[in-house]
Amino acid sequence: MSHHRHTDSGTIPSMASEQHELRDNTVIIVFGASGDLAKKKTFPALFGLYRDGFLPEGVKIVGYARTKMDEAEFHKRATSYIKNPGESQDISAKIEEFKKLSTYVSGGYEDDASFKNLENHLGGIQATYQSEGRHRVFYLALPPSVFIPVAERIKSHNYSTDGVNRIIVEKPFGKDLDSSRELLGALKQYWTEDETFRIDHYLGKEMVKNILVLRFANVAMSAAWDKNSISNVQITFKEPFGTEGRGGYFDEFGIIRDILQNHLLQVLTVLTMERPVSFAAEDVRDEKVKVLRAIQPIAQEDVLLGQYVGANGKPGYLDDDTVPPNSSCPTFAATTLWIHNPRWEGVPFILKAGKALNEAKVEVRIQFRDVTQGIFRDISRNELVLRIQPSEAVYLKLNTKAPGLYTRALPTEMDLTYKRRFAEEKIPEAYEALILDALKGDHSNFVRHDELDFAWKIFTPILHWIDGKSGARPRPLPYPYGSRGPKEIDAFIRKYGYMRSTEGYSWPVTNIANL
Repeated sequence: MSHHRHTDSGTIPSMASEQHELRDNTVIIVFGASGDLAKKKTFPALFGLYRDGFLPEGVKIVGYARTKMDEAEFHKRATSYIKNPGESQDISAKIEEFKKLSTYVSGGYEDDASFKNLENHLGGIQATYQSEGRHRVFYLALPPSVFIPVAERIKSHNYSTDGVNRIIVEKPFGKDLDSSRELLGALKQYWTEDETFRIDHYLGKEMVKNILVLRFANVAMSAAWDKNSISNVQITFKEPFGTEGRGGYFDEFGIIRDILQNHLLQVLTVLTMERPVSFAAEDVRDEKVKVLRAIQPIAQEDVLLGQYVGANGKPGYLDDDTVPPNSSCPTFAATTLWIHNPRWEGVPFILKAGKALNEAKVEVRIQFRDVTQGIFRDISRNELVLRIQPSEAVYLKLNTKAPGLYTRALPTEMDLTYKRRFAEEKIPEAYEALILDALKGDHSNFVRHDELDFAWKIFTPILHWIDGKSGARPRPLPYPYGSRGPKEIDAFIRKYGYMRSTEGYSWPVTNIANL
């Protein structure tokens, strides 16, 4: 383990939460415990926190789902995605301890008897507490169709009258502005905003959390962070696989609801918000909402849609049996947003995401304006790239003099790759960071209800257009599985002023002899 000097330098006092941190007498109940999300994300994150000593003292975890299974089968599923490279005995021992504090209750999501049964189980666990306080954290890893019945029944049957209750909900929060309002309104009848934690796991990612520090702790960065220096910004999500058997589910939502309207828009708000009064949760979220309010609904001409077709031995989207024949659901989308405020007026923000592309990558690429002409000819633009995954990195593309007797400018970079710079640090999974925040009662990395409302306002008109609710549906452009997306994407980005400069630049090693 690395040892840090414990001084106050660099601390952020306003991030110290005034909320009630759960330190003991806590049960975490995971609904949808037999599902994919719980197995792949929730349980591994809970285990990571347990292994490192971040869960409350004496914590118990209860899985709840419709699936009938015994405790052994539940333990096998809940720990199936926990990584133990090199079969470490310490981690194996921790996994056994983790199993011992986890139990399982099977029941329906819409009948009162099941929740009464769950209450008997929880009551049995919490009857052993020696001190005051019976705290409960309810994690809903569930499809949205059962959000409301479950939230209502937990409130009726499982709400602790002697302690803190918190409910964590996952996206999708509706399919458009109206359905989102309906969902939020229904949840609000039973749960206060203070008790509710809406997860967007991108807000838990290390590099997204780093954006606020990069921006507001560095004069060198913040000085150039506006329309006077920045030409255009791209926020990109690329996935190298298609919907493979989940096409039926995906077809209901499409790539915009899946990635752009939540994850990429959240990254955009953190990137563009004004400096908050403090880093306390509401101060940060107030600023994010102000940015969203300054964005007009997306115009149809600022949208490019694609759908992958079979190539390189891989099936196309429409070849998936679970997808409705002739579906025009986009698996790739690029949308350009404009922020109408003094800092960002006129700067295009291009959000693009696609499945079945050539690589796995999420990054922000900020391209600066051209330098004043006159001295240099065809000089590359500066770019600041924040790679969110894989392999977190921040690098700034700069022009320097090529070494040697001949004077010419050459693009190179200042490179902060986390794996090299922070070699001994383990970067936590996004879900670990967020569940820990929820246990602390810190809302800063969760989505506030009004934030969600403004986010849907921006995207709902084009979603209704794509769904055929306002005239004929647009046909997405085909692109081959494993490509960079529709070939039209380059022209689309270029029309917003993006200049691609590849000549002579190769990262991380440039051979000058080849120039």
